[in-house]
Amino acid sequence: MSLDRSLKMSGGLIKHRNVLKREERIAKLIEQGKFDPEKDNATGLPKVGNRKITAGKKTKKRGPDADADSGGDDS
Repeated sequence: MSLDRSLKMSGGLIKHRNVLKREERIAKLIEQGKFDPEKDNATGLPKVGNRKITAGKKTKKRGPDADADSGGDDS
């Protein structure tokens, strides 16, 4: 018997998550310098934004300047 394709989870764990676990929130706050594990309490943490940032695609240069900018040396 086969599994219906709507029930298959291909890459389900790779998705971007907006909600972070407590450990992940603490790690982000430590990076930002807003949390000290020795002094601060782990309850009542401030909210931490988890934004997905995608970089824009670069366009390739065309024309005679494109060969000079590529840095390729023919010798």
